[in-house]
Amino acid sequence: MIDLHSHILPGIDDGAPTLDVALDMARHYTHQGVTHVACTPHILPGVYHNTGPDIRLRVATLQHHLDEAGIALRLLTGADNHMVGNFTASLGNGHLLTLADTAFVLVEPPHQVAPARVEDLFFALLIAGYTPILTHPERLTWIEQKYPIIERLAERGVWMQITAGSLRSVFGRRPRYWAERMLSEGRVHILASDAHNVTSRRPDLAEGRDAAASIVGASEAHNLVVTRPSAVLSNMHPKDIPSPGMLHVANQRCVQEYASDGQKTQPVGNVSGGLFGGRLLRIFR
Repeated sequence: MIDLHSHILPGIDDGAPTLDVALDMARHYTHQGVTHVACTPHILPGVYHNTGPDIRLRVATLQHHLDEAGIALRLLTGADNHMVGNFTASLGNGHLLTLADTAFVLVEPPHQVAPARVEDLFFALLIAGYTPILTHPERLTWIEQKYPIIERLAERGVWMQITAGSLRSVFGRRPRYWAERMLSEGRVHILASDAHNVTSRRPDLAEGRDAAASIVGASEAHNLVVTRPSAVLSNMHPKDIPSPGMLHVANQRCVQEYASDGQKTQPVGNVSGGLFGGRLLRIFR
């Protein structure tokens, strides 16, 4: 498996605080069958003042430590790039980073409020020849109110990456609902761990893959953690990469969505994607 979103670089953001933790994270990865990890620390003006050149140097340094420790994990460059006004230009000058120097780039919008003209930035990246990957949309607090934006972005070529822990209720029932809904609608391209440590935010890609398989099947779960991530590293054109498929379920079951206060509301109907006559498969476990 390949993890395209990880905060394994030590002492650079809110991820691994020390080299020892980073090495423990690397061991966790290899134990569950992960062979490649993209190091994607935050680049967020005013909070995490990381830059492309510094990240590259730190990735090379950590790879050296992994090799010395006999940990068979290959590290790749990247960044969890927060939205900024000069995003495309900052990719061009190397301040922001794509994944492994490909045309695929992680983009993280603000968590609490949908930024104005959010679609313009993604479309500008598409026009410039990049494939933006929206990181963990299921965890954005504004997804309920702005889900049509997510739908439009996905329909126009923006990739979606959900977090493995969301499928295991690590972030609560609400992110799990949206993660499962997006999977069921065929909107998710990549599953990643977004690991930060070995305790509360540990590498859990294998568990996330298994959880995804229970929703979309083993073949599509494999695509989420192997096929598409491999295609990203090969810098394939998106049109040549298998697209997420729609989930088809023979037995229709009642679907209920949790409102913001945690109480069940009426069954969801007419969900975009047309699952069994417009009713979304969802069972809270």
